[in-house]
Amino acid sequence: MAAEFWSAWGANLAITLTPSDDGRLEVYLDREKIFDHKAEGGKYPDLERVRALKQVIKKKMAAVGVR
Repeated sequence: MAAEFWSAWGANLAITLTPSDDGRLEVYLDREKIFDHKAEGGKYPDLERVRALKQVIKKKMAAVGVR
Protein backbone atom coordinates (compact mmCIF):
# COMPACT_ATOMS: atom_id res chain seq x y z
CA MET A 1 0.00 0.00 0.00
CA ALA A 2 2.76 2.45 0.93
CA ALA A 3 4.59 1.65 -2.31
CA GLU A 4 1.45 2.43 -4.34
CA PHE A 5 1.01 5.76 -2.56
CA TRP A 6 4.72 6.61 -2.87
CA SER A 7 4.80 5.80 -6.58
CA ALA A 8 1.83 8.10 -7.14
CA TRP A 9 2.89 11.11 -5.03
CA GLY A 10 6.45 10.65 -3.80
CA ALA A 11 7.52 13.25 -1.26
CA ASN A 12 4.27 15.20 -1.68
CA LEU A 13 2.52 12.70 0.60
CA ALA A 14 3.66 11.82 4.12
CA ILE A 15 3.13 8.15 4.92
CA THR A 16 4.03 6.45 8.16
CA LEU A 17 3.45 2.77 8.80
CA THR A 18 3.88 1.75 12.41
CA PRO A 19 3.44 -1.90 13.39
CA SER A 20 1.16 -2.55 16.30
CA ASP A 21 -0.24 -5.51 18.18
CA ASP A 22 -3.14 -7.62 16.91
CA GLY A 23 -2.37 -6.85 13.26
CA ARG A 24 -3.73 -3.34 13.55
CA LEU A 25 -3.55 -1.24 10.38
CA GLU A 26 -5.07 2.20 10.06
CA VAL A 27 -4.42 4.82 7.41
CA TYR A 28 -4.95 8.49 8.16
CA LEU A 29 -5.00 11.41 5.77
CA ASP A 30 -5.04 14.87 7.28
CA ARG A 31 -6.12 13.37 10.63
CA GLU A 32 -9.07 11.57 8.99
CA LYS A 33 -9.08 7.78 9.10
CA ILE A 34 -9.49 6.50 5.54
CA PHE A 35 -8.78 2.82 6.22
CA ASP A 36 -9.20 0.62 9.27
CA HIS A 37 -8.24 -3.04 9.03
CA LYS A 38 -10.46 -3.98 11.98
CA ALA A 39 -13.50 -2.05 10.73
CA GLU A 40 -13.20 -3.79 7.36
CA GLY A 41 -13.61 -7.21 8.92
CA GLY A 42 -9.91 -7.89 9.44
CA LYS A 43 -9.20 -7.88 5.71
CA TYR A 44 -6.03 -6.31 4.44
CA PRO A 45 -6.61 -4.12 1.39
CA ASP A 46 -6.41 -5.81 -1.99
CA LEU A 47 -5.31 -3.88 -5.08
CA GLU A 48 -8.87 -2.72 -5.80
CA ARG A 49 -9.20 -1.27 -2.27
CA VAL A 50 -5.77 0.38 -2.51
CA ARG A 51 -6.83 2.02 -5.77
CA ALA A 52 -10.00 3.30 -4.08
CA LEU A 53 -7.87 4.76 -1.28
CA LYS A 54 -5.64 6.41 -3.88
CA GLN A 55 -8.73 8.12 -5.32
CA VAL A 56 -9.64 9.45 -1.86
CA ILE A 57 -6.10 10.79 -1.47
CA LYS A 58 -6.08 12.25 -4.98
CA LYS A 59 -9.31 14.19 -4.32
CA LYS A 60 -8.04 15.55 -1.01
CA MET A 61 -4.72 16.60 -2.51
CA ALA A 62 -6.44 18.28 -5.47
CA ALA A 63 -8.59 20.22 -3.02
CA VAL A 64 -5.46 21.75 -1.52
CA GLY A 65 -3.71 22.26 -4.84
CA VAL A 66 -1.25 19.35 -4.80
CA ARG A 67 -1.01 17.02 -7.79
